[in-house]
Amino acid sequence: MDFNIIQILLVAVFAFIAGIDQFSFLESLYQPIVSGAVIGAILGDLQTGLIVGGTYQLMTIGNMPVGGAQPPNAVIGGIMAVVFAISSKLEPTAAVGLAVPFALIGQYCVTLLFTIMSPLMSKADQYADNADARGIDKLNYGAMAALGLFFALVVVIGLIGGSAAGEWLSDFSTKYAWFMAGLGAAGGMMRYVGFAILLRIMLSNDLWGIYFAGFALATIIGKIEGLSGSALLIIAFIGIAVCIYDFQINVKMKSATANIGMGGDDEDGI
Repeated sequence: MDFNIIQILLVAVFAFIAGIDQFSFLESLYQPIVSGAVIGAILGDLQTGLIVGGTYQLMTIGNMPVGGAQPPNAVIGGIMAVVFAISSKLEPTAAVGLAVPFALIGQYCVTLLFTIMSPLMSKADQYADNADARGIDKLNYGAMAALGLFFALVVVIGLIGGSAAGEWLSDFSTKYAWFMAGLGAAGGMMRYVGFAILLRIMLSNDLWGIYFAGFALATIIGKIEGLSGSALLIIAFIGIAVCIYDFQINVKMKSATANIGMGGDDEDGI
């Protein structure tokens, strides 16, 4: 599938914005479930974009960049997964597997830029000592522009290359179905890896009951014919209700504890 110049430019602009958003805007435009829908709409297949973006989101849901420790980049990986799925008519899981090398390239780009920017922090300190707000702005805007250009360049190269290789990949997937099946299985496992990482980070001992209760409710509701289509949505609302209730209880307990602590002691007459 060939893409026209307008589509390529729009994808590049979105990659530029999403790359900056990941570290500066923080509006979640860089999340694969969002970028997948946007790229799918630009390339003319919104449904595939949503499916692939959701699949890639599950893989990266537990990834958290902290300082210099950067996971495979979700922006470039998510965009390229959609490109491969649309241009080569691949299954979402296979497209996710093919996009992993591009996610690693994004990881290297971010690490390289952070390495380059590290010595420039002393310059930012000088600007701060001199109350030079414009100098600090230039330094930050320059770093964001460089990051966005890195992302846009990698995505455009991948988009053009993926489009050119689309027919070859389609023939390859037909001729070597066993290889694509393995790639699809690997891509399918990544979503479980993502959830495992998330649980490893977030789950505490007192939440295991709620965790298993969610699975039990999903199984029960999924068996009810009239509710099976909206089972996940129902479970999500139940989870939100439990979270709100738990939050309110914790707020009341902290408030009561604070009041007791400020009440004083009867023995000292206060």
